[in-house]
Amino acid sequence: MNRTFRTLDDMSLAGKRVFVRADFNVPMMDGRISDDTRIRATLPGLRRCLDAGAAVCVTSHLGRPQEGSPCADDSLAPVADRLSELLGQPVPLQKDWVKGRFEMRPGQLTLLENCRCNPGEKTDDKAMARTIAGWIDIYVNEAFGTAHRRECTLHALALAAPQACAGPLLAAELDALGHALQCPARPLLAIVGGSKVSTKLGVLESLAEKVDALIVGGGIANTFLAAAGHPIGKSLYEPGLLKAARAVAATLKLRGKTLWLPQDVMVAKRFAADAEATARAVGEIEADEMILDIGPVSCTRLGALLRQAGTIVWNGPLGVFEMARFAAGTRALAEGIARAPGYSIAGGGDTLAAVAQFGVADGIDYISTGGGVFLEYLEGRDLPAVAALLQRPDAATDASIAPEPAISH
Repeated sequence: MNRTFRTLDDMSLAGKRVFVRADFNVPMMDGRISDDTRIRATLPGLRRCLDAGAAVCVTSHLGRPQEGSPCADDSLAPVADRLSELLGQPVPLQKDWVKGRFEMRPGQLTLLENCRCNPGEKTDDKAMARTIAGWIDIYVNEAFGTAHRRECTLHALALAAPQACAGPLLAAELDALGHALQCPARPLLAIVGGSKVSTKLGVLESLAEKVDALIVGGGIANTFLAAAGHPIGKSLYEPGLLKAARAVAATLKLRGKTLWLPQDVMVAKRFAADAEATARAVGEIEADEMILDIGPVSCTRLGALLRQAGTIVWNGPLGVFEMARFAAGTRALAEGIARAPGYSIAGGGDTLAAVAQFGVADGIDYISTGGGVFLEYLEGRDLPAVAALLQRPDAATDASIAPEPAISH
């Protein structure tokens, strides 16, 4: 990807006060972190700053706190504990940090309490951004998962800070997505699964203008099958979006490209893990049956298509993969992508769960940490946090970097 913003590699870090905006919105269970993937993903950037002799502070949101009225469940204390374990050094948790009235020392990391507890965070408050910018030297964005939000520590602060850059995680995400969508090796295949067309209509419309083949699965495929005139029994689908599905299909046909729909499916009369699964050809589904996965013939066809791809973008499962009897389609997809010679990128919560369930992470070229932002990028929307880095007058990577004063407090 041709960048016009700085990265951490362009920064002189020794003796600087570095403010990192991360995405530590990790899943919690009974007050404990149940998956620390997002925390571990930021470690390379944090260690680079610490090893260079910077005084580092990092913040994130967690959950959906009420601004100005934090509660115990909103605290990043579990994240501070986990960072201490991963870095092998104490990580103090700082409250009331907006004015910078706390000690920062070279080689030390301080975790700043949940930024969404601060009044003005959600409204992208410029005055608060100027206050924070007054006591930092370098702003680093490592929060790809929230790059689609226009909030103070993501947008206004990136514009107000003396210097600003993308951290290695954010830069890698943008490079991977750019590689997949801006200059892809052809054929470009996109897989979009999940339950509803309505939540991914913009993505489907955008991809229909770009890809060589669009593969749809799950409830989304049911809507497309119904739009094509196939019986779908009592399957989940969206009758109000049949016209939209036909429009996406028409776009692909006009471009001479492929809309991939299953030829056979796995059906059941109950939505249950122990329901009897039956393979049916599309067109033979009975009125009291529901589609819960693609069938074996479709799995074979899909594997052949994946092997021919130059680039593969994957978001969403092909069926109810959480149930063993209806996991074969998503398993075939995951394993087919992992074996395919083309460049592959996967993103989205259900997709990452499938990657983990089927153990294919090592075979996928890039796994995005973003959820909603991954979809917005595929849709072609601007990401405010990235736009702020691009809008800075010092954005170009070959710009001279003026020296900043060393830590003085």
